[in-house]
Formats: sequence, C-alpha cells, structure tokens
Amino acid sequence: MRLEQIVVDCNDPSRLVRFWAELLGAEPVNRAHGWAHVEPPGGPRMSFQPVPERKDVKNRLHLDFGVDDIEAAVVRAVNLGATREGVVVTDEQGSFQVMRDPEGNEFCFVR
Repeated sequence: MRLEQIVVDCNDPSRLVRFWAELLGAEPVNRAHGWAHVEPPGGPRMSFQPVPERKDVKNRLHLDFGVDDIEAAVVRAVNLGATREGVVVTDEQGSFQVMRDPEGNEFCFVR
C-alpha cells in the first residue's frame, strides 16, 4: 500500500489549487467536474474536491511541512493568501507554526 493523494474538500478548488501550487512550487491542474490537483515535488498529489458546505471546525487531519526558516515560510504563505494562527510554539520536539490556507484548512510549518 502507498499514499496516492490527499484530498481536500473545498468550495473553490481552482482558487485553492493555485495557492497550494504556488506554495509548493508546482503547477496547478484544473480537472473535470470542478476538481483540481497539484503534484508537489517529493510528495503525494493534493487534490481539491468541490463541496457545497463551508469549513466550520478544526481539521481532524493536517499537513506538516518541514522548513529551514519558519518565519520566512510564514511571510511567504501569508503573501499567497494564508493566515497565521497564534504564535510559533517550541517544545522538546522542535518548533511549529499553525497556519490556515485561504479556505481555513490548518497546516503547520515545522522545524
């Protein structure tokens, strides 16, 4: 078994795929029936599925992206349309910053 893709429910797949493609350094692909995807280097495909409902609660699953400089990654993501959630947290495992993509889905930058 292998992880083929991560599917994200969203209201506007074409908008969200552009954000993630730019953040991850890949090309956005719009597909039939409103779907979109991006294939980031070194990672599984991220697909975006259109759904009518908005996100209302915290994700039960989120993605962690390893970065060399958390603050630089935050600034870049915010310039692309993400928002910062709280402050950088440091514990015995390292440091992380919780972020939200343009539709509010949580992800983290970790170091």
